[in-house]
Amino acid sequence: MPTTATPLRTPVRARSGTPTPRRRVRSGRGAAGTSRSERLAPYLLVAPAVLIIGVFRLYPLALGVNFSFTGDGERNGQAVGLDNYTVLFDDPLFIASMRNVGLLVLLLPVAVAIPGLLATFIYLRVPGHRVYRSVYFFPAVLSPVIIGAIFNLLLAFDGPANALLGAVGLGPVDWLGDPDVAMYAVVGVHIWATFGMALVVFLAGFATLDASLIDAARVDGASLPKVVRHVIVPGLSRTIQFVVVTTMIGMLTSMFGLLYVMTGGGPEGSTYLPEYYIWFQQGQMGRPALASAASTVLFGVMLVVGLAQIAVLRRAGRED
Repeated sequence: MPTTATPLRTPVRARSGTPTPRRRVRSGRGAAGTSRSERLAPYLLVAPAVLIIGVFRLYPLALGVNFSFTGDGERNGQAVGLDNYTVLFDDPLFIASMRNVGLLVLLLPVAVAIPGLLATFIYLRVPGHRVYRSVYFFPAVLSPVIIGAIFNLLLAFDGPANALLGAVGLGPVDWLGDPDVAMYAVVGVHIWATFGMALVVFLAGFATLDASLIDAARVDGASLPKVVRHVIVPGLSRTIQFVVVTTMIGMLTSMFGLLYVMTGGGPEGSTYLPEYYIWFQQGQMGRPALASAASTVLFGVMLVVGLAQIAVLRRAGRED
């Protein structure tokens, strides 16, 4: 019988598109090299900012803390331990300034809620929202000295504010001369002058918010307060954290111009804040070491308050 020849099987060559093991190894090395450079890229990008912060922020801070343990006057440059801090907490003016810090913490929710609510109305496109955006931001571009001078006229005992109160049958208020009222008046002016920046931050946060969630809540019949509480606040939790911390820092470190123009720390030291106390000791009393100690205490207060606020807001966000 004729035998059929079995065809020889030739080895199948790899397709040109299929990488060989050697090529895989090389591509793996290339990928490793690329990933290493990608890992280093963020550090290289932030290095200039870290260097600037270290040189112009952290190093002067360390020098200030070190200087707070030295003496003033005849003891200039000599190590005095905690003497400056002992003097601080025995000074009624410094105690009054720290008491006012507690008042600022209590008024902080108002300072954050005002720009937050206004940003909500603008985001929901109330009539004239474009005009309101410009009007609300306008005070932020004014100098604190100009703002203080304007409100000195408005809040004078015989000024327009008391004239308006008299027109509705209410007695005049000594806005800047009453120790129980002056601090509230200055804080109110500061909130009016600075909430425009917080409003811009809130509007930026709204840009990242999922609008379909708000539309769904409206379809379900949720009222505006419920939408704000259950949709907007959880969605803007990180933005709220940022605004809370920056607003608190601004209230502690950016009110000097208003205090200097409107009250000069009075009446009876009732409007002193740590930054005004620092200027008074440094510029008027010639005690820079004591001023450095007050600066160190102020830094510690801002750090503790900021971390506590972030912790509370994060816990509230998890509960929601």
